[in-house]
Amino acid sequence: MFGFWKKKGGEIPEEQLWQKSAEQRARERQEAGAVPQALRALGQEFLPEELEVLAVTGATPFSGSQGEEGDGLWPTSIGLTAWMEADSPELHQGEFRLETIADNQLMPVLRQRARPDFIIRFQARRSEDGTRLLLLDLPEPGFDPDLKAILDEQKKPVTFWAEGLGTFALNRALGWFEAEADWLGSPIRLDLDRDEDREKCLSHLRALMAGQANWDGRLRDCAARDLLELANDWASDGGCEEREPEEITRGQFMERLEPDAVQISGDGSFDFWFNDGALFWGHSIHVTGSLEGGPEKAEMEG
Repeated sequence: MFGFWKKKGGEIPEEQLWQKSAEQRARERQEAGAVPQALRALGQEFLPEELEVLAVTGATPFSGSQGEEGDGLWPTSIGLTAWMEADSPELHQGEFRLETIADNQLMPVLRQRARPDFIIRFQARRSEDGTRLLLLDLPEPGFDPDLKAILDEQKKPVTFWAEGLGTFALNRALGWFEAEADWLGSPIRLDLDRDEDREKCLSHLRALMAGQANWDGRLRDCAARDLLELANDWASDGGCEEREPEEITRGQFMERLEPDAVQISGDGSFDFWFNDGALFWGHSIHVTGSLEGGPEKAEMEG
């Protein structure tokens, strides 16, 4: 039997009642057999020995999505940058995953107890290669001086300066470097994946920014070509009964777009985002293409 949602004695402060309620509901589900069954399937991928573990979490919280089965349970995980057994000096550093099964009640509890850039203590089983850990109980705050040093180091800002583009800072949660720049008088964010060839990406960004007057028109034209009809459909749906909404012209559509961000890859392909200027009630407009082939497709995104 997995040791999920262990009941602890003592009074719980009023501000933690929401957490107690969520944990209680989750424990009741376990006793009903739902959680152990889901965990049993996942647990087959891990060694049977149970360990007391201390670990450093990464930059992103627990995440996962419900599957098509609709049973209310789904796999969830959080990245770890280091872990060790509580009674062993051996330290493991790298990229690891702490995994479990969650539902709508458990997910906020996990996110509150295992926050990004945090040291946690928990019971777990490890995969054979040691890159994955199966969570067996609710994590608690933990401490170890070696893990604290790792945590302090990973939280330090990582930046670099690129001539003609400015200073890029690593967004650890998203895994890319970001810089602020000017796009025809409007602010825009420049993004590049930290795993891409940096020099190639920077060269492509410089070319794009140098020709932004030409690129701006081509990007807006592509967005209007693919999305103008949809924008008028949205305007019609949102109109009042007293009068028909005026048709949005191609020129009006293109003028309302507001540059937001561009991400470029080492092969010269790009993703360009516009704020929609209320054309789609706040959704983003995403234009994809390449420096060689130009803008190819535009989509409305949530």
